[in-house]
Amino acid sequence: MEDKSRKKIVNRLKRIEGQIRGLEKMIETGAPCLDILTQVSAVTAAIKKTGTEVIRVYLDQCLIDAAHKGEADREKKKTEFQKALSRYIDMA
Repeated sequence: MEDKSRKKIVNRLKRIEGQIRGLEKMIETGAPCLDILTQVSAVTAAIKKTGTEVIRVYLDQCLIDAAHKGEADREKKKTEFQKALSRYIDMA
């Protein structure tokens, strides 16, 4: 993964980490359930967007690299990607 992409994803994760800390504090202080659910929804959306960005980077970088290699490597990368994507979709 290129540095620019890595930094972008790490920054997203740091923002999510802050959201999680805020959510934890909301629960500790007895915030209203609807406010907590709203924040959980925001965290879930942020995680999904991060996953989508990882998929985009993988397609742009890893699969294109594999396309320039032999058929066996290309098929292996494709199969690995399909399995990972299936797990990601099942999570959503």
